[in-house]
Amino acid sequence: MRKVNRVVLVGTGAVGCSYAYSLINQGVAEELVLIDVNELKAEGEAMDLNHGIPLAPSPIKVWKGSYEDCGSADLVVLTAGLAQKPGETRLQLVEKNKNIFKQIVGSIMASGFDGIFLVATNPVDIITHVTWKVSGLPKERVIGSGTVLDTARLQYEIGSYFNVDPRNVNAYILGEHGDTEFPVWSHATIGVKRIDDYFEENSELKTEVFEQIHANVRDAAYHIIQRKGATYYAIGMALVRITKAILHNENCILPVSTLLEGEYGHHDVFIGVPAVVNRDGVREVIEINLNEAEKAQFDHSVAVLKAIMNPEKVEI
Repeated sequence: MRKVNRVVLVGTGAVGCSYAYSLINQGVAEELVLIDVNELKAEGEAMDLNHGIPLAPSPIKVWKGSYEDCGSADLVVLTAGLAQKPGETRLQLVEKNKNIFKQIVGSIMASGFDGIFLVATNPVDIITHVTWKVSGLPKERVIGSGTVLDTARLQYEIGSYFNVDPRNVNAYILGEHGDTEFPVWSHATIGVKRIDDYFEENSELKTEVFEQIHANVRDAAYHIIQRKGATYYAIGMALVRITKAILHNENCILPVSTLLEGEYGHHDVFIGVPAVVNRDGVREVIEINLNEAEKAQFDHSVAVLKAIMNPEKVEI
């Protein structure tokens, strides 16, 4: 039989279901397996999604499965875990979700899984590190959603301010997916024009605009959670974008959470950086020249993550 692209989704909460819905509507995979501790919910979600397949752009098989289905999966997407509550930071979730993931990843690896992990559960950089340690897989095949969503938020905010299509904005958020993330303004462009050039030496306005856009992006999740309880549509679409880059072997540059081994002057930390993503996972990390302020922001972001990831707090 012809080999098909099988994706296993662990966690059918709001994020997981948004991902599944987007995956089907974009026709990215040929098989989708749903796993959840609440088996009835996973079964119900599979039934509901199946009823939309006649309207989807391409065929796909969807069913409620078990960890055994991971043995022949190309990609396992992890969205299970406890969600961020109003007023709670992503880093405060680490102790809650660490133990959950040790059990989940152990069960997946027991199936003989030898594909790629894509992690979305917060705090995503730390949980991705835990997933890598527990799984024993090569670092290239354990990927966190990183700052792909934050970058999309940045592109949206810049596009809104300048009244241009955000898909023509080339700008990245780097660092932790959380409060210490930062925009790389020194490399931001709209089309082929540097964003700095739009301010015609008006440094005060530029500083004001940059600070406001950064705050809007950094605090977006807090504002959304305050209003509707959770964020899930955009992260679902961000996960599909990464999935497409993997399954379609795109060699696409995305700011995912991956392990640094000397890049940007740091080691042994998963953090959001531009990386080439293809069928093998992360092909390589793209190092860009940061200015002094951006280097300091990156170093601070790493320091915050490492403070949480020290052996006394995270035991693998």
